[in-house]
Amino acid sequence: MDNKITLILQRKVGYRPMKTYEHLTLYLTSDRILINNMRKDIQAKLKEMPDLLSIGQVAEIFNIHPDTLRNWEKEGILVPMRSGKRGDRKYRPEDIRAIVDKMGSKLTLPQLEQFLWKSADILRGKIDSSDYKKYIFGLLFFKRISDVWDEEYVKVMEEFKDETIARADYNHRFQVPKECRWSVVEEKAENIGKKLNEIFEKLANANSPKLDRIFDDLDFANKDRFPNETTQRLINHFSQYNFGDTYINSDVLGDAYEYLIKQFAADAGKKGGEFYTPREVERVIIQILKPHKKDHIYDPTVGSGGFLLEAFHHLKEKEGEQVARTLYLYGQEINIGTYAIAKINMFLHALDSADIQRGDTLANPQFLNPNGSLKTFDICVANPPYSINDWEYEMFKSNKYGRIDGYELPPNKNADYAFVLHIIKSMNSNGRAGIVLPHGVLFRGGSEGRIREQILKNDLIEAVIALPSKLFYGTGIPAAILIFNKNKPENRKGKVLVVDAEKEFSEGKNQNSLRYQDIQKIVKTYDNYKDVEGYARVVDLKEIEENEFNLNVRRYIENGDKEEEVNVTAVRKELIVLEKERMEIDKKVEKYLDELSY
Repeated sequence: MDNKITLILQRKVGYRPMKTYEHLTLYLTSDRILINNMRKDIQAKLKEMPDLLSIGQVAEIFNIHPDTLRNWEKEGILVPMRSGKRGDRKYRPEDIRAIVDKMGSKLTLPQLEQFLWKSADILRGKIDSSDYKKYIFGLLFFKRISDVWDEEYVKVMEEFKDETIARADYNHRFQVPKECRWSVVEEKAENIGKKLNEIFEKLANANSPKLDRIFDDLDFANKDRFPNETTQRLINHFSQYNFGDTYINSDVLGDAYEYLIKQFAADAGKKGGEFYTPREVERVIIQILKPHKKDHIYDPTVGSGGFLLEAFHHLKEKEGEQVARTLYLYGQEINIGTYAIAKINMFLHALDSADIQRGDTLANPQFLNPNGSLKTFDICVANPPYSINDWEYEMFKSNKYGRIDGYELPPNKNADYAFVLHIIKSMNSNGRAGIVLPHGVLFRGGSEGRIREQILKNDLIEAVIALPSKLFYGTGIPAAILIFNKNKPENRKGKVLVVDAEKEFSEGKNQNSLRYQDIQKIVKTYDNYKDVEGYARVVDLKEIEENEFNLNVRRYIENGDKEEEVNVTAVRKELIVLEKERMEIDKKVEKYLDELSY
């Protein structure tokens, strides 16, 4: 390995890279110990190099694109000399040392977040904001698994000095064939988009079924969307850093990925709500449901996987990572792009065991028992799409999975209660569930009203929590959290806790949010299960029945808002005055027009 470094550092202008040194870069960038060794070696080897190196020579030495060096210069990391009429860059020994330090440094979370969001700037304006996220996520994941493979290879080589062992599948989390390494796409090519598509297909095949369909929604070969120059800029951007475990651990990378998801959701507007649930809403539900060791947790409309991750983080904070990793996580997502986002989210958080499936939950649920019945879970969580009118009604009507046993069929133009019934059927005998739903499910009549009546008579609803408006991307309508429990404690049977949390939030320009104190108040109120004046009431089912099973929160809680009394006589007089003023203005306008000969 040291001989390789010696040779590469002695390269001269025009010296072609040798294929036999394909793993030189791994040595340079993969492991902290190796980086430190390289720093020592460079001190001695610098004397063997020319005093000044061109940008091409430096790019060749470190196997990086010249644009990467230019970007570091813009950031002030490098300050190369300028020479000649053209002001050509010349790199001194101290510049080489700075590059080594840069390549061997760890990124902080804010730095990583900023870096990843900058990748969107390359595509902004060229591709719709609701679409380009999947391309950035795909490249990020590709860079991650390639760098981790390189890192694993180097570590095994250092220990065993055996190429066969270092490449063996059992020494790698993901299989990255030689022709699928990140270094392949760093080389300039006329059809880099086509090359990327080929690499993604090979990666999926090499890691089947683990990576099945994860790249299906990506097409870099469309040159109208991805001219070579744009694709190369994106690749050069990601090439600036090593994304191996040594430099970016799974917690930091996972947090940065979730930050990116949130930014894309905000950028996408209405479409953002299709794949992203605000973390504070997920936090409310998870803190209420309180996952335990070895719980099976299911999200039938998993989106980007936020609920499942929040469950993991919650238990990790309470009982440590070892206990948190005993959770069994399941999710299903209908949208292929969003499915890929969720899968990548799990992988980047090192939750490879999470079972994320693709498909329409209402028409084709993926989690089944050997006898074909629905699998049941300890905890179900969901933020289903609101009030969709185009859904698999006939399939649901067939009752193949027993979801309408004991219940009326939901209306064919609204799937809200179809998701509710699916989740109820997916809860085991001690199952709990938290579902985010539009307010309409609390009071709409017809078949929905009769389903709500049946659910209440079965004593499954433990709490109804009205949330503030404008919490969710793409919609200003307020939503509510419904908490279900198939095994209520004795003191909660025949009762429903109604919480009015609509007024307690942090107001934003376009989006409101729940503050820490707002979340804690909701959770504490649920835990105590007692009346809180103007905020919460424990309501008997008898009273709810007297209200025709209407769960509208304001029927049960006085929130202090009083409708302003309207003096009809005074309003009528004011309207008469305004009408007279309008007629006078019309006369003046007509006079002016006559004078102007119109």
